[in-house]
Amino acid sequence: MRVVPLLALLVLIAARAAAAELFVAERRTVEDRKAVFATVESVREVEARTRIGGTLSKLLVREGDRVEAGALLAEVEDRKLALELAAIDARLDALAAQRRQAAQDLERARTLRAQGAVPQARLDEAQAAFDVIEAQIAATRAERAVVEERRREGRVLAPQAGRILSVRGTEGSVVMPGETIARLATRTYVLRLRLPERHARFMRAGDPVEVGARGLAERPDAVLGTGRLILVYPELENGQVVADAEVEGLGDFFVGERVRVTIAADRREAILVPPEFVRRAPGVDLVRLESGLEVPVQRGPTRFFNGRAMVEILSGVQPGDRLVLPATAQQTGVAR
Repeated sequence: MRVVPLLALLVLIAARAAAAELFVAERRTVEDRKAVFATVESVREVEARTRIGGTLSKLLVREGDRVEAGALLAEVEDRKLALELAAIDARLDALAAQRRQAAQDLERARTLRAQGAVPQARLDEAQAAFDVIEAQIAATRAERAVVEERRREGRVLAPQAGRILSVRGTEGSVVMPGETIARLATRTYVLRLRLPERHARFMRAGDPVEVGARGLAERPDAVLGTGRLILVYPELENGQVVADAEVEGLGDFFVGERVRVTIAADRREAILVPPEFVRRAPGVDLVRLESGLEVPVQRGPTRFFNGRAMVEILSGVQPGDRLVLPATAQQTGVAR
């Protein structure tokens, strides 16, 4: 009674072993990897500009400094604004004295009007004079606030957080309104790739990239990590396709620094075979067909397909060929 299940188990084991020793050649899509140099670029560069003209009295940053948004970079001084403020302050002092006099006249007119010594028109005139002085004081204070705001506009602030790329001007130099004092790179960096036009149709946003060593690294084979393409520009520049890759850890790089990057520059159909099905013989590589014949093949590079190492066969094998593991003892024949 137990013989039949045992035989079935043996048959199943033999079938699995036979399947493991048989491989059917098929065409599969492979990627040709290409090593290129990419440059570190800022996603966006901004400029810190002056809002008023004058003399550059203070310059508080230099190239390479990291700054936060709103940080003070420089100060521009317009000496005419200080003179205007002094003149306005003198006018306010004079108006304050006139207000005190108008307040006294108004209080006296109210007292005399209560006693019936002066007509109502006299009280109205005193009130109107006091109101005019009050309005003049309010207008002068508003004028002073405008001049004070213009003076504060001499503070050149960082529009965004980032790193100072360049500084223009020196302390004591004359600057005009809208002149650039500093150029900043925002903190978000990308790797910008430029490849020949023939690779354009194979590049897609989201494709992985392997990032190698920095351009001047002592170990060219060092690996920084992996990233992905986030943008492929729709316009060619000088016959090249431009793409941006996002990679962690670029914050301490120099803008414009070169980095070695490996990308999928081409996709094509190829025949991949497990390496154990290829036998190395003196001066030739062989695969064994199910018929027992061994045929010479041209071996290509090793590629990974679905997490498994495979050998690309450039010639000698056709799709649909059934391969078996090489014989370990006597060969049945070699196709020539």
